[in-house]
Amino acid sequence: MAISTEHGQLTGHGLDGFYLAGRRLLSRCRLRIAGREPLAVQARMLTADSARFTGTLRVSPVPGPHPGPDPDVLVERTRHADGRESITLRSAAARPLKLPVEVALATDLATLGAIASGTSGPELAAAVHDSGLRWSSTTGAASVTADPPPSDALASAGLLRWELVLPPGASTTLELRIRLDGKGPIRSVGRARAATSPLAPARATGDDPRPGPLLRTSVDDLQALLLRDPDHPSDVYLAAGAPWRCGPAPAEALAAARMTLPLGTRLAVGTLRSLARTQLAGPARQSGMIPGPLRDAGVHLPPACTGTEATLLFPVLLAEARRWGIPEQDTEELLPAAQRCLTWLRTAIGEGTFLPDPSPGGLLRCETQAHAHRAATLGADLLDSYGRPGGGELREWAHRLRTEFRERFWIDDTGGGRPAVAATARTAGPIPDGSPVPRPRSVPHPWPAPHPRPVPHLSAAFAHLLDTGLLGGGEQAPGLLDKVQTQQVARLLGSPVMDSGWGLRGLGTKDVGYNPFGHRSGAVRVHETAVAVAGLAAAGHEQEATVLLRGVLSAAESFDHRLPEMYAGEQRTAGSAPLPHPAACRPAATAGAAVVLLLTTLAGIRPDAPAGTVRLRPLRGAPLGEIVLTDLRVAGAPFSLRVSRLGLAMVEAAADGLQLGV
Repeated sequence: MAISTEHGQLTGHGLDGFYLAGRRLLSRCRLRIAGREPLAVQARMLTADSARFTGTLRVSPVPGPHPGPDPDVLVERTRHADGRESITLRSAAARPLKLPVEVALATDLATLGAIASGTSGPELAAAVHDSGLRWSSTTGAASVTADPPPSDALASAGLLRWELVLPPGASTTLELRIRLDGKGPIRSVGRARAATSPLAPARATGDDPRPGPLLRTSVDDLQALLLRDPDHPSDVYLAAGAPWRCGPAPAEALAAARMTLPLGTRLAVGTLRSLARTQLAGPARQSGMIPGPLRDAGVHLPPACTGTEATLLFPVLLAEARRWGIPEQDTEELLPAAQRCLTWLRTAIGEGTFLPDPSPGGLLRCETQAHAHRAATLGADLLDSYGRPGGGELREWAHRLRTEFRERFWIDDTGGGRPAVAATARTAGPIPDGSPVPRPRSVPHPWPAPHPRPVPHLSAAFAHLLDTGLLGGGEQAPGLLDKVQTQQVARLLGSPVMDSGWGLRGLGTKDVGYNPFGHRSGAVRVHETAVAVAGLAAAGHEQEATVLLRGVLSAAESFDHRLPEMYAGEQRTAGSAPLPHPAACRPAATAGAAVVLLLTTLAGIRPDAPAGTVRLRPLRGAPLGEIVLTDLRVAGAPFSLRVSRLGLAMVEAAADGLQLGV
């Protein structure tokens, strides 16, 4: 990846630089022409992995008392994330121009983590190498080569110099190539031909102009975030995001692959295959688990284990990918790994009903119960479809979990009640946020000892309670909440306390510890907002879904249709704009994939490829007017549809033999 400010110069300060695999290969690339830096006039992203910076200069003296402001040199720098930069000079002068050009280069070969923590160290000494410069340290070496070769190279100053002559109206181009020693040219997975890409080039058009550029940019971002499995290059998955998380993150990769199923199932297959190889083996209680790091859970809860989330997402993604049209051969290949995930789930539950955290204390999170219930329900459906044992046991446990969750995780209050975001095993003292302890509903059986106590704050995690998953025939799986509880959660998610006007806050504004910039304590996370929109729409709460959807679309305009993974949860007011979060990845896999989920929710696509059917349940209010979605994928074939201003959906292209279900 490449990072710079809008003027295009790499200054050597902050995060500026070219990076490969988390190491900065070049921190400074400063251009001067005739002793001056170009005046920056425009910076524009061309694609997710290329940008163009345009500047101007006046280098020739103009006779007369009024020389005028017109520049006579146009400077275009086109920068590519694979380590290429071209510098084009165009003359608008009436006579030949002699242009001394110099580029100042430097690097520290520091890791991204060291740069972020301020411990990157000094710049390294350069050496003249080939047609450029080279730097080396104990961790490796990098070089910059130039074409055409420079007239002069000064290692002590880190300078490459050219003496150019530009005739009137002519142009010339210098190209720089940054390389890590021992590595060949970088091949971007995302720049593959459309025929070999795992993501369909979906497009959106219609009355509202915003979905078109948003979907186009999001798909482009997802293409650029694709990584190859180093040991199995045919399998690709998504990096979590740039600049902070350019490597694989199992839970995010699975979640993003699931949300992009409308773009095809090949990304899901590559992601599942790659993560199946990381699955833990052996007789221990962790056998079958997909390992993952801890993730911050806000001010009220300890960090969550993303390995638990990834393990529960694995069978869900496989089951739903089958509904979207994954080849049977791939399903059968991946089924044993899904079975191991489900076996881990039953082992982790043991004789109880709820799935605890693997850490000491066994915190019970409502989000984890939602993931576990969905995995059991869809996993049982998957096992039954292939005649594998265990489906009945999973269904029985899921039924028991629904019954007990609706009683034990529901907190009655004067506002209509709410789910507990978690249950903690503390038996005395205040809840972590210091607020009084609400009374859980009376139940005929006590909590298992030690008595868990509900953590009552409002959280975007409630959105996952509405994400029940897709079963056969286009039916939504049952959820943990009953109809009345679902209605109350919809009201809470749509309230001003949770809805910022730009999307769903991570924590309610009235809760102790609310921080609009809090990673999970108030910031808007695009992924959770999209999950809420899809879940609300599926449950029939279209008004709340529509308001959240429109909020994200408005935020996207402020971010040039490239959504970050999160932004501040400040309340939207007239004339305001969402505030960027300084630690957010942009682009981010879950944010780009969330756009696909948001826009396809408008049409309510519910396929069942094994049965040869697809059902459409569009939002009846048609909140964006008419919208046309083209070049999606269902059952491995192009799928296009139109939702009219009356909220009626019509299929315009589909696989042969695919029937529209009722």
